Amino acid sequence: MSKDTISNITVFMPSVLTLIGIPGLQSVQCWVGIPFCAMYLIAMIGNSLLLIIIKLERSLHEPMYIFLGMLGITDIALSTSIVPKMLGIFWFHVPEIYFDTCLLQMGLIHTFQGIESGILLAMALDRYVAICYPLRHATIFTHQLVTQIGAAVTLRAAILVAPTLVLIKCRFQFYHTTVISHSYCEHMAIVKLAAENVQVNKIYGLFVAFTILGFDLTFIILSYIQIFITVFRLPQKEARLKAFNTCIAHICVFLQFYLLAFFSFFTHRFGSHIPPYIHILFSSVYLLLPPFLNPLVYGAKTKQIRIYVVKMFCS
Repeated sequence: MSKDTISNITVFMPSVLTLIGIPGLQSVQCWVGIPFCAMYLIAMIGNSLLLIIIKLERSLHEPMYIFLGMLGITDIALSTSIVPKMLGIFWFHVPEIYFDTCLLQMGLIHTFQGIESGILLAMALDRYVAICYPLRHATIFTHQLVTQIGAAVTLRAAILVAPTLVLIKCRFQFYHTTVISHSYCEHMAIVKLAAENVQVNKIYGLFVAFTILGFDLTFIILSYIQIFITVFRLPQKEARLKAFNTCIAHICVFLQFYLLAFFSFFTHRFGSHIPPYIHILFSSVYLLLPPFLNPLVYGAKTKQIRIYVVKMFCS
């Protein structure tokens, strides 16, 4: 560690930052890295397998599964932008990261989170139209619309996240320290290092979070209220169960994504009484759990995917 980081003098435009990993658990980080590595490998294999199945199986070339493929690509990108560096800290004691690389990692993480949230909203709207307006589903959710939704979701996340990088890079010149008490570069973790007024950055961070997560969650909930009303009006029990069964996987995925997201978000800003290692562990698990669980949940709950997996392994 350089003398700049241990002195009380502010650091001017640091070129290198230090990620300490999980505060308070540095002595056991090598063991913490094992389940994280296992989750990453399962996420990579599961999502890659999902993408191959969706591409090869023509019956899966429907909007629901195309969105699922987009989710798989996002999950692979999200976990890859975090885990290699995290394992470098835990296992190989390489905590240093260039300032610009740290900003890039921060930008990628928050952009992929925004994309994932948007895709979950698109999947909820797809289920809404499929169940509430089944005869119009094919004419509304065309392949062109699915492509446009994918592009819009990606652009929205990139455009909203980009200013967070600019605000840090252009506004801050002096930093209290170059040591980040985190296992990856997160927006508030970097902002807290600055020795200048960070109010604008905090407000914009809240704006982005509620613009993306708040907007998407509101419309997902509204979609499912309409879906449940329609499902419970169906006269036959079998029809109700069949309609509800098509939504179970998506409900499981979006619940774990948003519950963990809001827990991590609020504890970082208002959970000063929560031990740092608990917060950092939850933050890391929150980013790794969706890529790990999504292929398992959809693989278990989607009949066509289960059949194709069995065929692949039997052949």
